[in-house]
Amino acid sequence: MKLYDSTMAPNPRRVRIFMAEKGVTCDNVQIDIIKGENLSEEFLAVNPRGFLPTLVLDDGTVIDETVAICRYIEETHPEPPLMGTDPVSKAQIEARQRHMEFDGLLGAMDAFRNSFPGFASRGLGGNVGTIDAIPALSERGKTMVLKYYETLNDHLAGSKFVAGDAFSVADITALCTIDFATAAARVPIPDACEDLKRWHGEVSARPSAQA
Repeated sequence: MKLYDSTMAPNPRRVRIFMAEKGVTCDNVQIDIIKGENLSEEFLAVNPRGFLPTLVLDDGTVIDETVAICRYIEETHPEPPLMGTDPVSKAQIEARQRHMEFDGLLGAMDAFRNSFPGFASRGLGGNVGTIDAIPALSERGKTMVLKYYETLNDHLAGSKFVAGDAFSVADITALCTIDFATAAARVPIPDACEDLKRWHGEVSARPSAQA
């Protein structure tokens, strides 16, 4: 397998952590998003959408979209389970995973992409042509992230992990969202979010978090 990756982006990191939790390795090809290498003819021949991560299997099959790649890894390497073990847990983890994306990651990406000078004419990711950034969306994104922190903190007051008692793909998405939001979008976790900070410290200490 070959993973087209970018160390500065949150979505490829989600796959790296997922694979590390599973003990799965593969060839890694770094693509510089800032320089626009994801829009080069070479990469677009692999994934015409221009998005990372992209996984290419040994038979040439191309899988893009973060959760789809994780699903493939989960099905081929079921232990330890990161996407549920029965119909209820699978549905609950899937729901929480989507909450982390829609409630947090999208806001963090808006906050970064619409304020970073290098993306002034690349307001949307992927192979969509020239689209100007909108500074107001950056401020809205930061507001969304702060609300996300508060909501997740309240949830973690009564739960060890994002989707229950076991570490899952939902925790991976939440970790990558928060690390990206704090470092790239510059939205730190408020001091009042003590349970969120407790959880963040614990999951950040996992060896896979260094992937």
